[in-house]
Amino acid sequence: MGLAPIPDPKKAVRVTQVDAEKSWTPYREPLPPGQHPHMPPEGFKVIGKPTPLVDGRKKVTGEAVYTDDINLPNMLICKILRSPHAHARIKRIDVSKASSLPGVAAVLVGKENIIGFGVLPLTQDETALAIDKVIFVGDGVAAVAAEDERTALDALKLIEVDYEPLPEYLDPLRGLGPVEEKIHPDIGIDGSNVQKYVDQYFGDVDTAIADAKVVVREHFSCRGVTHAFTEPHATIAHYDADGRLTVWSAQQVPHYLHRALAKVTGLEMHRIRVIRPHVGGGFGGKSDPFPHEMAVALLSMKTRRPVKILFDREEVFISNHGRHPTETDMLVATDGDGRLTALDIEAVIDGGAWASFGIISTYYNGVLSMGPYKIPNFRYKGRRVYTNHLPSGAMRGHGAVNSRFMIESLLDMAAEALGVDPFDLRLKNLMLPYSHTINDFRITSNGLKECLEKVRERSDWDSKFRQLPLGRGVGLGCGFYISGSNLPIHWDWAPENFPQSTVHIKIDMDGGVTVHTGAAEIGQGSDTIAAQCVAEVLGCSLERIHVMSQDSDTAPVDLGSYSSRVTFMLGNAARRAAEEVRKELARAAAELTHFQPELMMFENETIYPASRPDIRITFQQALHKAMEKRGALVARGTYTSPKLGGKFKGATAGLAPAYSMNAYVAEVDVDLETFQWRCTKVWAAHDCGKALNPLAVEGQIEGSIHMGLGQVFGETLEYNKAVLRNPNLLDYKIPTPHEMPEVEVIIVESNDAEGPFGAKEAGEGPLLPILPAVANAIYDAIGARCFTLPITPDRLWELVEKKHGGKSRKPVQGQAPAGVNRAGKISLPASSFASPPGLAADGGRDETARRD
Repeated sequence: MGLAPIPDPKKAVRVTQVDAEKSWTPYREPLPPGQHPHMPPEGFKVIGKPTPLVDGRKKVTGEAVYTDDINLPNMLICKILRSPHAHARIKRIDVSKASSLPGVAAVLVGKENIIGFGVLPLTQDETALAIDKVIFVGDGVAAVAAEDERTALDALKLIEVDYEPLPEYLDPLRGLGPVEEKIHPDIGIDGSNVQKYVDQYFGDVDTAIADAKVVVREHFSCRGVTHAFTEPHATIAHYDADGRLTVWSAQQVPHYLHRALAKVTGLEMHRIRVIRPHVGGGFGGKSDPFPHEMAVALLSMKTRRPVKILFDREEVFISNHGRHPTETDMLVATDGDGRLTALDIEAVIDGGAWASFGIISTYYNGVLSMGPYKIPNFRYKGRRVYTNHLPSGAMRGHGAVNSRFMIESLLDMAAEALGVDPFDLRLKNLMLPYSHTINDFRITSNGLKECLEKVRERSDWDSKFRQLPLGRGVGLGCGFYISGSNLPIHWDWAPENFPQSTVHIKIDMDGGVTVHTGAAEIGQGSDTIAAQCVAEVLGCSLERIHVMSQDSDTAPVDLGSYSSRVTFMLGNAARRAAEEVRKELARAAAELTHFQPELMMFENETIYPASRPDIRITFQQALHKAMEKRGALVARGTYTSPKLGGKFKGATAGLAPAYSMNAYVAEVDVDLETFQWRCTKVWAAHDCGKALNPLAVEGQIEGSIHMGLGQVFGETLEYNKAVLRNPNLLDYKIPTPHEMPEVEVIIVESNDAEGPFGAKEAGEGPLLPILPAVANAIYDAIGARCFTLPITPDRLWELVEKKHGGKSRKPVQGQAPAGVNRAGKISLPASSFASPPGLAADGGRDETARRD
């Protein structure tokens, strides 16, 4: 399958090679090792030390309270009637029998509340329940609130619904052109089901391809996967006697839920309180506001009683919002020296029934392929299409995982055609620290060179690559991911410089340091990071720090746990708030010691002048002095990303204040008879800037490897037409501990100038390299390369049968593999994803991106 040029490439302002080279010129020197503007004068005491999570004891002892643990007096149980049709009009719905069933307090149908909502302000395409039609199997049709679960389930059976079946759209390619009945009547470009259309074009891609020594292109297919978190979705709503709505929910972004509830219920935000109990995993799957949360809120307002819903596992799968299935044509071109000259991507993305984070997903599928390499010519065409599949959304490594599998596979193919080592090809093309990509991503610290060097040495790569026995192989994969999104999602209501993260600190006479934040602790350790940052600045123990992050009544606004933003943004806000408290305590200590405040050092719960460490006062003494005539110390700190990026439409997509980098080597064994494969060891080097908590960083890397292996190994949403066949944790094949390889974690600290104490993300980026590393290792083992995920034994057998007549063999360096053209010129056929009529016009798509 080939790649087509954008509809009107004459609109593009090409970036010359001179401009590209200028963009890669470092704009500042990296910080020297061990030095950072945020480092306390007395050096790190808490930061950088392996620290158990502050909520860990409660979780392992069973004391942690999750949403389903909460039971309120007089509480009702909610159940939802779900559609058996993928696409059908609701002709009639009769709830009279259900409403009259003893024990039923209320029944809600879609037409009682037609207000749309969604996580993004531009795509408010969800409602509490289906109104006129259903758009996927499992779509909510009616909700019942009853005295107990059995009664609620019995009531669902009494609801009568007449449906008129409509055309089903399960293949996103079918939705590229005009359709008989759009899934969303008011959304879709020129009569199609295309929800978002992006064209970006930098440089002169066609000329670069024509002049290239090696051109590598392939079609890749990636199936959908889901988060498979442990805790099911659960929500409780209580519209109390004071006319105030309180909602407890397993949420990653309580602030977005708060906003959506206000819109749907019509209540002002101050009349709504959102509480996030402990969350048993999210991985992006709890970052949207959900229809069930709206339904229980509306039912509580209808009954004036608390209403609770707990999903069963099938409902969790049906809610999905997992990784988008993608069909992608990708091309990489290099010159004779192995320098990358062009990257060309065309993707069709299966968005499922709702938009969710779809606009962002469409951009990320392309633009997050730009790092960590110098790419002077770049073109991306992406289309996200509504289908009657389960809704897709944000999942760990959002928008970058599938594309990273593809580009790292193509780089290995290019290296093979050039006869160079995959490590050497990547080292030749690395972005420099403190430079810019061709589409104006600002790269700050970059430790990828060190990552590559360390995994090459630790894995003994040079003696293994292409030299292990048949059936065994090693593979390399690199990654690049954002440390928080530079642009807040909701810009329609907030001032231009509204903080992306805010932290309040209060210290009263008891000496306890209470840290208030809206950042959601979902198991990733954000409460611990907040505590560490504050304890480091104040020179006190972690036992003194109490993090309150669950209640919108006490927590300042934070934009939530997604996009790997929390350590970077919460960490900076917490540090700044603690610095304000430190100033007050230093002034108090100065009064007591008769030394200047700026000379005060904070260490081990004491404060002393730098020149007289023998003169020490306790933390409590300084606190009580500071509280004289004013009471409790209160301070706040905020973080807002600097203004970044170009002026073209879509320039903000993928921008971040910093980017993590990583390099993994995976070793695999492939059974030459059954083609079952196993990853036996992974050497994982991750540049996280500064490891604020090395124990947590190691855990995030190991967890990412497990999740990424699942997508390669066998995790996939299996459909029978529109019906999900495996909506449970038995049939959805998550790797067990037996499939988990030995992992050697290598933390690389590049000391980022803007990150808190030098830190960058380590939550999502570590997922990216494992997929291509395993795929490249399988190719090294048996000489057959799979361009489809998951890589299953039957697919490998078919590849070997087709390529080698059923006999595996080792690849030979310097021989061009399939999909590679080394002639220097190439003619691109018409794309298999050729634009349907109307899409070449503006029609709601993005204008051609350009570097101004």
